[in-house]
Amino acid sequence: MKKILALVLAALLVLGSAAAVAENQKIRVAATTTPHAVILEFVKDDLAALGYDLEIMEVTDYFVANPATAAGEVDVNYFQHLPFLNAYNDSVDNEADKLVAAFGVHCEPYGIYPGTKKDLKDIAPGDKIAVTNDPSNETRALLLLQDAGLITLPEGANPDSGLQKEDIVEANGLEIIEMDAEKIPATLDDVAFAIINGNYVLDAGMTVRDDALFTEAESVTGQTYINYLVVKPENVDADWLKALESVLATEKVKNFILENEGFAGGVIPTFEVAAE
Repeated sequence: MKKILALVLAALLVLGSAAAVAENQKIRVAATTTPHAVILEFVKDDLAALGYDLEIMEVTDYFVANPATAAGEVDVNYFQHLPFLNAYNDSVDNEADKLVAAFGVHCEPYGIYPGTKKDLKDIAPGDKIAVTNDPSNETRALLLLQDAGLITLPEGANPDSGLQKEDIVEANGLEIIEMDAEKIPATLDDVAFAIINGNYVLDAGMTVRDDALFTEAESVTGQTYINYLVVKPENVDADWLKALESVLATEKVKNFILENEGFAGGVIPTFEVAAE
């Protein structure tokens, strides 16, 4: 009899544990691998303690996450800055597919990285420079090249200008090579220099601090290119999103980002730490 009671109690405990797990609401998020998924993994336990299980879908293609969010395949994405989001929203015809930025987490300074040449002082006519081919990030790359004194853009060019290489006023003999962002690190043996998105810099084993030859001014990066949690408009005030924001906007996460040697100056927290 005692053995039967023990088995019944054990079964009840297992069922109780399963029920407790089932009570947690799932939050599905699409994020690029580094640093976005790394940061999200860091807060999974804190989020679980609030009653939410974080399911991270890692993506390598910038053009996958927004349609997945709009279609409800994921609840939120974390990989993009406002100029990229604005370009996406401008590209969709259906208002229901448009998304909104909910919470800014960090920024990643853009940099010019060495390819076959290791110093910008050695740049010469005919040199190739690889840049991302999506409108918002190509604009960002061209603005960075202008800041470095390598090209001249139309007067008044800004992050929302939607620039392409054809818009360059004076290229000084340089050849601008447009390509998908994720492919640029693999081309460093074929170009003199390259401008690489921060997450792909980290994926390639490089860092802004140790490898970039020239970077954006901190004021530009921090104000314009913050990476946001992005959701459908009806989810902006959702409890699950507030919970996700609450575990991110902490001193613990801020320190994790700043002290993570793998990020090495390439990830800068932009959020205000929530009051305890």
